[in-house]
Amino acid sequence: MIFGPLFMIFFLAVLVAVVVMLVRWLGGPWQGTYPPHQFPPPRTPLDILKERFARGEIDKAEFEDRRRVLGE
Repeated sequence: MIFGPLFMIFFLAVLVAVVVMLVRWLGGPWQGTYPPHQFPPPRTPLDILKERFARGEIDKAEFEDRRRVLGE
């Protein structure tokens, strides 16, 4: 008499787990994340320098000096 409700709860838990795993398997990868091979490319120091120049944070002379220091 005690084991009836326990087995019913266990059966329902297994059934829910199987349904969740089946839905995840059939649904494919979640589209909200980057796949491991498609991360955005890292920004280089020169990219950051160009962005600062484009935003007007530094003038042309400072841009040229810093670019020469970077060696590019």
